[in-house]
Amino acid sequence: EMDLHHKETTSGEILPVVIIGNGPSGICLSYLLSGYTPYLSAEGCHPNPLLHSKLSERPHLSLLEQDLEYLCEGLEGRSSNPVAVLFDSLLLPDSDFGLDHTSPLEWRYEPERAVPHLVLGKGPPGGAWHAMEGSMLTLSLANWMELPGLKLKDWMRDKRRNVRNDRATPAEIASYYEHYVSKMNLEQNFACGTTVTAVTRESGQQDGSPPCWRVSGLQRRDGEILGDKVNPNFYVVLCLDGCSVTEEVPFSLLAHNVVLATGTHDVPARLGVDGESLPFVCHSFWELEAAIARGELDQSSDPVLVVGAGLTAADAVLTAHHLNTSVCHAFRRSVTDPGLIFNQLPKLLYPEYHKVHQMMTQQQHHSPSSYPGYLSFPCHRVAAFRPDQKCVLESDSGEQTVVRVSKALVLIGAHPNLSFLRDNGRSLGINRDEPISCRRNPIDVDPFTNMVLAADGPGMYAMGPLVGENFVRFLKGGALAIAGDLWKRR
Repeated sequence: EMDLHHKETTSGEILPVVIIGNGPSGICLSYLLSGYTPYLSAEGCHPNPLLHSKLSERPHLSLLEQDLEYLCEGLEGRSSNPVAVLFDSLLLPDSDFGLDHTSPLEWRYEPERAVPHLVLGKGPPGGAWHAMEGSMLTLSLANWMELPGLKLKDWMRDKRRNVRNDRATPAEIASYYEHYVSKMNLEQNFACGTTVTAVTRESGQQDGSPPCWRVSGLQRRDGEILGDKVNPNFYVVLCLDGCSVTEEVPFSLLAHNVVLATGTHDVPARLGVDGESLPFVCHSFWELEAAIARGELDQSSDPVLVVGAGLTAADAVLTAHHLNTSVCHAFRRSVTDPGLIFNQLPKLLYPEYHKVHQMMTQQQHHSPSSYPGYLSFPCHRVAAFRPDQKCVLESDSGEQTVVRVSKALVLIGAHPNLSFLRDNGRSLGINRDEPISCRRNPIDVDPFTNMVLAADGPGMYAMGPLVGENFVRFLKGGALAIAGDLWKRR
């Protein structure tokens, strides 16, 4: 485990890159910065003839040195980020059609290309996946969750005898990411147990050192008590059981480049309506699983109200429906809205989510029953939660419906925790008057380098959910864009 306390930059050492966040985004970028380099392989052939011909023009150059904007022209895919579509198409050609084409890329380990870097994360490598240890299957096909150089299916096959389907549980995915860091020898770049508290721009010093970024925070450390003395460098004692202590030590690092890769699972979004803090109102899927584990829900319970139309909301609908607990499902959009995630997923690959979308469409509260125990309220918002466990729903036209519920699950996304930036990073968003949000107001970046356009200085990048990439499948494009830009700027 890397001890940042001894890495204090009092000597004036400036690290080339510090990555904040050790989920799949940070891991993938670390892989590219460690010297693992993608090339078009000699026998590689891409099913898109135009892309293949562009790649064949300069096959001696790695993907990091190519003109990404030129390669991206004319490509279409399920992401609005052009480099994400490009890299996904090269790693998983035609996977939207359920096809398993071989990637035309080959990965060469070229240590001379490595860029020294440090990846900071609160827990073990894998980020939020470690917090999702539920029983549900993940959304994505297993190969959509994988990182370059280690096939997830092969790893799962080694781990469990029979792979019944292409899905994996969050615990398996978290374990895969941790194993990936170890297998690819990336551990020396990872400092876990760290909480970043401030990222600020430092002006150049009189000794000629250039302007750079200062990254400050606290690192959790486990230590032993010797007699009744505790190491004086330790900052705060968190817990004490008589023989060991867990403490937090301050650290401060200087970096030429900082990458924001913190994801967006930190702070569940709230509706901001009356009664939202009442005990029957929850803001995470895991609270539903906990209530089920305690035996609080069954077929005789009042309905569970699910608010939201994303995949977590769909998981909640499926889970409650499976228990034969009635479900009321309220969401702001219409069922035909192209922005609705269900209208973007291939039906063949996601039969259960397609089923939820069918329920949302056919079983509306004013139409005859085709799905007993489920009612959808499209184009409705929650007006208020009442202490008598009733919820007031209001349609776009102002018509109100009151439903009595056993639990209300508000699953409308999450906000990232950017408390280490001035004003929670609000000035970095596409809309500077709104807080940063993955879906509504991502950080505004250059589409081909992922550099943050409104940063306090050069050398700040953002990737993953912070720039609107929710799927692991597409956040790898951000890693390619950043690694390519750092290589060219060298």
